[in-house]
Amino acid sequence: MKICVLGAAMTDFGENWKLGLREMAVAAILEAVAVSKLELEELDAIVVSNMSGSSLAGQDHLGSLIAAELGVNIPAFRIEGACASGSLAIHTAANMLLAGNYKNILVVGAEKMTDASADNVTKALSRAADEEWESFYGVTFPSLYAMIAREYMRSFKVKRSDLALVSVKNHSNAVLNPHAHFKKEITVADVLAAAMVADPLGLLDCSPITDGAAALILSSQQKGKAELVASSVATDTIALHDRKELTTLNAAVLAARKAYQQAGITVKQINIAEVHDCFSIAELIAYEDLGFAGKGKAAAMLKSGEFNRDGRLPVNTSGGLKACGHPVGATGIKQAAEIYWQLCGRAGKRQLKSGLQYGLTHNVGGSGGTAVINIFKNV
Repeated sequence: MKICVLGAAMTDFGENWKLGLREMAVAAILEAVAVSKLELEELDAIVVSNMSGSSLAGQDHLGSLIAAELGVNIPAFRIEGACASGSLAIHTAANMLLAGNYKNILVVGAEKMTDASADNVTKALSRAADEEWESFYGVTFPSLYAMIAREYMRSFKVKRSDLALVSVKNHSNAVLNPHAHFKKEITVADVLAAAMVADPLGLLDCSPITDGAAALILSSQQKGKAELVASSVATDTIALHDRKELTTLNAAVLAARKAYQQAGITVKQINIAEVHDCFSIAELIAYEDLGFAGKGKAAAMLKSGEFNRDGRLPVNTSGGLKACGHPVGATGIKQAAEIYWQLCGRAGKRQLKSGLQYGLTHNVGGSGGTAVINIFKNV
């Protein structure tokens, strides 16, 4: 059975002061449905991705809420897997289609974050860490990824200026994305001069607090221009101290290996990727976990331009989490939408050269406790 993408949409990512959680979700949904050429009545189910609705937006029961806003009475489910919630929602919808119980499924992710104080956002996000061994002691995600960065830099002789190239590249890509949170070029000097958040990660090494929504229509019955050919999930210990190695996210390694097998391809056949750059170090490690680069070689390959828009394997043409923004529940779906648009030649000014066949999304929950890899094919 083939699972096709019929349409995708996203709101602007950023500080959407005039839009609440439901308004953003509905806006993305209606645009995606219009692109798909389906009617709302043709949808069989809804899968909603959201991490912090209860703590930041004061809203749970999102399946019913979205269905009611659309005026439909179909099964609706909420999926939560920290920052990997969006890709987990796609994975869930894909399996619902493969089971044969549904034909057309709406997947939507939304997060309203900027209305809350920085302290409350930090507390909400910290719930994706180990409460007993990490967040109880005041450890935050910037500090967790800072520990990973320090060990990576020590092990492979990588400098802060090497990490900075991730942010520089992704900001450059975001300039071409009308929906991006930050449409502004930055330099390595800007990254190095930014306020320190958790040494060695400064402000411009970190993805922002963002509002936004994204939607995707998946179908086992209709034909589309892109097909979901693999969707794989793996997990690891939620706490860093329980892991054998800090410079790799084993869940991503395992999920990627399985996804390549499902798709019947090798890593060399991937033409474009959206990876989870919640922090600059996360993108470098993703290159290696996904097989794009050998161990400890990611920084050199990045510096050589391999992952630029005009490089061998363009990564984060949307601007990534760093510059496009990171409204947690919407991120994985936005990644899939970007790959869909690029494969179908619908990415506007950021469209890459023609001939793209396979695109991959890499979505991570927490510091690597969950990882989801989705692979799409141009059909």
